[in-house]
Amino acid sequence: MMIGQGFDAHRFAPAGTGRPLWVAGLHWPVPEDADSTVAARYEGIEGDSDGDVAAHALIDALLSAAGLGDIGSLFGVGAQAHGASMHGADMLRETVSHLRQHGFAPTSASVVIIGNRPKIGTRRAEAESALSQAIGCRVSVTATTTDHMGFTGRGEGIAAIANALVIRL
Repeated sequence: MMIGQGFDAHRFAPAGTGRPLWVAGLHWPVPEDADSTVAARYEGIEGDSDGDVAAHALIDALLSAAGLGDIGSLFGVGAQAHGASMHGADMLRETVSHLRQHGFAPTSASVVIIGNRPKIGTRRAEAESALSQAIGCRVSVTATTTDHMGFTGRGEGIAAIANALVIRL
């Protein structure tokens, strides 16, 4: 058994860009009755892919545990990279396939999402299910804030820390 850790952070897209918000394998749509102030809290995450920090941190944790590099070495970096425009759950599935090709399989994982929004607790079970299905093992999801400190506390972005346990097949 080997354990790996991953981290990811992204800033939110500027208000009004209409970028969809994806976190923990889930789309967080703007409520239909939202005014412009509330709608701004659902602005997506900047990034070459969908910016799903939970999925990205899990990818790094899985690859780290297997000694297979990191998200950049598997998917590339930049708008023309293999991972550009991909959803986090699809990236996770591809990562697990890569692990299996190298003789590894995930057995459990956890991710902590750090930020003021979205409110993960309202959809925690759904997030755990989406990430668990993408990886093929149990994924625990928790969330926290930084009590208004730093870029996540100011609402400028979101971060995630993940751990994963893999076994050699």
